[in-house]
Amino acid sequence: MSAVTFAQKNDTTDFPETRVGLSDDVSALSLRQAFSQFPSGVAALAGYAGGVKEGLAASSFTVGVSLDPPLVAFAVQNTSRTWPRLRHAERIGVSILGESQTGVCTQLASKNGDRFEGQNLQVSEQGAVFFDDAALWLETSVYAELPAGDHHMVLLQVHGVSADTDAAEPLVFHRSAFRNLRTAEGNE
Repeated sequence: MSAVTFAQKNDTTDFPETRVGLSDDVSALSLRQAFSQFPSGVAALAGYAGGVKEGLAASSFTVGVSLDPPLVAFAVQNTSRTWPRLRHAERIGVSILGESQTGVCTQLASKNGDRFEGQNLQVSEQGAVFFDDAALWLETSVYAELPAGDHHMVLLQVHGVSADTDAAEPLVFHRSAFRNLRTAEGNE
């Protein structure tokens, strides 16, 4: 791995202390390893599209994109076989998975079998599908899709929320593994 040193210089001011050693290796493998340093929650997105229950798992989910209108977002690979079907659901349920739901994520990410077999589910009147024991539920619809390299960024408009403060702690994906979120002592 080679290192590139960047020195920032301004016409009027020198910043000699500003030297950062960065690798110029931005291959897919290198980026996956680098990006794994950022912990994220895990979301299950599910709904009825064409009368069929569809679902996928996403660790690229983010909240707070916009409060007016209320928007959340996630990134989905262009090669996804599920998203082309799920995007047609009238409503998509977003379940932020709880720390005990590693199996739900694994099952949803599977390319074979029934992704919902044995799961306890709730369904809204508009067909959004939610997983029991999740840390948060959001009822959403597709607001916009934007191409983003080998992915698409999907903006979802939030129509309903269930945020029980006694709900499970969220499942965290960090360094390519599932982890638990723990509060530091004295910081509760």
